[in-house]
Formats: sequence, structure tokens, C-alpha cells
Amino acid sequence: MKKILVLCTGNSCRSQIAHGYLEHFAKGKAEIYSAGVETHGVNPRAIATMKADGIDISHHTSNNVNEYMGSTGSPQAFDFDLIITVCDNAKERCPVFPSKAQKFHHNFPDPAKATGTEEQITAEFARVRQMIKEYCENFVKQNL
Repeated sequence: MKKILVLCTGNSCRSQIAHGYLEHFAKGKAEIYSAGVETHGVNPRAIATMKADGIDISHHTSNNVNEYMGSTGSPQAFDFDLIITVCDNAKERCPVFPSKAQKFHHNFPDPAKATGTEEQITAEFARVRQMIKEYCENFVKQNL
């Protein structure tokens, strides 16, 4: 079974949404993990936007990428097969994983930075969610 790590800046929105969709589309064919170069907690709006599409990510936690690496920078129990960065900041700041992992990158807009009315912010979360959903569905079809 393949192990996939999804990386973002704060492991609060984009990586959490991708984590949820990858688990959904992989249907048990992969172990999915997500982390950030920082931890900001799982964004309640990310939980709500996924719930609106029938996927529960309320049990997810916000993890730091260093949790998946040993103190010397070598992998501990986590030897990932695939690593996906979902924002440019994470791609630039991510520590180097000394592994055989195949790396992928797609820069999604950060819905947590949306401004405006509650309806406008909710719409931006839904828009980004749809982009991530389509990416994850295609990713699973092509890589698992």
C-alpha cells in the first residue's frame, strides 16, 4: 500500500481538503497523511466545506512535517511513496525528505485568505474545494 503525504503551509485548509479527498478517492488503496511547515489547526471552514460535500474531516489534526522525520532528518516509520505540495510556500520551505518519494506540486489558492461577506468567503472555500477535488480524483486515477 502506498503512503502519500500532502504538504501545505499550515496544514489547516488546502492540505486537509486534499487529505480528505485522497482518502475518499483512494478507497483504501493508500495511506494518506498531511502536514504543514507550520501548524495552524484545522480550519473550521475547511471542515464545513468538506461536510457540505459529504466528507468528514473533523477528526483530522494539524501536524508539522517534522513529525514525520527523525531528529537527523532521516525518515522514521514514514517512508512516503508520493509527496504532494499544495502551495508554493510549502514547496519552497519543505525540508528535504531523503527518500525515494515521487514529488508532485500544484499551487492552489488559499481560501483562508478570502475576504468579504460570509457568503463570499463560503463561495471561495467551495471554489477551491472543487479545484482540489478534481485534482485529487485525477491524481488517484493516474498514480494509484
